[in-house]
Parts: sequence; C-alpha cells; structure tokens
Amino acid sequence: MIRVAIPSQLIAYTDGATQVEAAGDTVGRVLDDLDRRFPGLKFRVIDEQDRIRRHMRIFVGQDEAKTIAVPVRDGGELLIFGALSGG
Repeated sequence: MIRVAIPSQLIAYTDGATQVEAAGDTVGRVLDDLDRRFPGLKFRVIDEQDRIRRHMRIFVGQDEAKTIAVPVRDGGELLIFGALSGG
C-alpha cells in the first residue's frame, strides 16, 4: 500500500482524513484507487487529458511527479499539494 497525504482543500472528499492508503504502481493508478473510494477526488488533481492540474503538485517521496506515469513503490509515500495563490 501507498501512504497518501491529502491537502486541506481535498479533505472534504476523504471525510476529513489528511492521510489515507491506496494501491497502485504509478501515480495514476494510485489516484484511480483513491477515486474509487473517494469519488471526485481525482478530477480535482488531474485534468481531462490526464495531466496534473497546474495548481496541484504531486510528490513521490521527495521527488516531484510531472506525469501520472511516475512509478510508486509499495510502502512508499505520495504527497498531494495544492498551490497557494493570491495577491
């Protein structure tokens, strides 16, 4: 299983959980597993072309994932961050 950190702007999808576990060997498959259990979550992170949305960042361990094809090791950690903006 993969440990997934959920940002505050998405915890409404996870019933308030800031950390959940998911299965998958790539970022995309982990997000698919999360979306099966927490419908709507994936669409907030990934656009219609299966690209990570501009205002979201995903890290596998300490490395930023630029695509959903990035591999994730069992027992690893995936962190989802929402970019802050304002002026």
